[in-house]
Amino acid sequence: MTNTLQFPLAAVVAADELKLALCLAAIDPAIGGVLIEGPRGMAKSTLARGVAELLPGGHFVTLPLGASEERIVGTLDLDAALGEGRAQFSPGLLAKADDGVLYVDEVNLLPDHLVDLLLDVAASGVNHIERDGISHNHKARFVLIGTMNPEEGELRPQLLDRFGLNVVLGSQPQPAERAEIVRRRLAFDADPLAFLQRWAEPQSVLQQRCIVAREQLALIALDDATLDEIARRCFAAGVDGLRADLVWLRAARAHAAWRGAGQIAAEDIDAVEHFALLHRRRHSPPPAAQPPQSPPAASPQTGQAGAGEGQWGELPALPVPMGAQRELPRWPKKP
Repeated sequence: MTNTLQFPLAAVVAADELKLALCLAAIDPAIGGVLIEGPRGMAKSTLARGVAELLPGGHFVTLPLGASEERIVGTLDLDAALGEGRAQFSPGLLAKADDGVLYVDEVNLLPDHLVDLLLDVAASGVNHIERDGISHNHKARFVLIGTMNPEEGELRPQLLDRFGLNVVLGSQPQPAERAEIVRRRLAFDADPLAFLQRWAEPQSVLQQRCIVAREQLALIALDDATLDEIARRCFAAGVDGLRADLVWLRAARAHAAWRGAGQIAAEDIDAVEHFALLHRRRHSPPPAAQPPQSPPAASPQTGQAGAGEGQWGELPALPVPMGAQRELPRWPKKP
């Protein structure tokens, strides 16, 4: 369960790009979770915990690296099934995370088959358990948040691709921001109740905005014009498979709901492009197949992509749009 004395998301300094991605995942968990990459000490876990308060259940469940598959998915009591004619289900972490956040720190160190399992359930919203011909299903609709330090090992590309959105925390805060981060942390540690009271109104505004956006989500059409534009850009980016198209489309709709709009606009497509393609844009398509105004083609002499392509943090054809920042709530400096 979420700690009632959790540092409020509205009080987190800077990190606006990450806060936006987390809010979009909270609005539509079907996006498939958020993978946060960055070194230690970047407040990744603080931000992840803050998302729980934006969700209906408010649960925050941490998945330990040493957890077994049974502890994660739950267990079926076969003796009860044979004796009573029904399956006796003991909930696991997935059931406890329903309507909340499932948080995996250092997800790159979790066994691959468990990461695959988590991503399957996060995308479908249903946990299916089967043992000796007896099965059980239950709802497991949660926001999956994984964090990792790339210096400690990478996720396999197949698993990396299955995370809905990806945010890389690479830049250090400016001196003024660093000082404000420490100042707020000290204030929270000295008197958590007083700190929460000071930030109650901004936090309430943020929570209400997510509630309204979730209610608005189903009313926003996943229209053909948006899909065609996203498909064109995914082709130009050379992404493998079609997962990027679907994630990008869902994230654009969530961003439209976040803005309070009734339909997806160009600014919504632009605002989430970086999140959807950062971990998927690996190469350019064959030069002859590229549509007009596509990213630079691979060099026939070297076989390498144009300067800066396909490298972390170097996406000249896919800038993080300023519009995404304009649509963020006004994260207050101080109440």
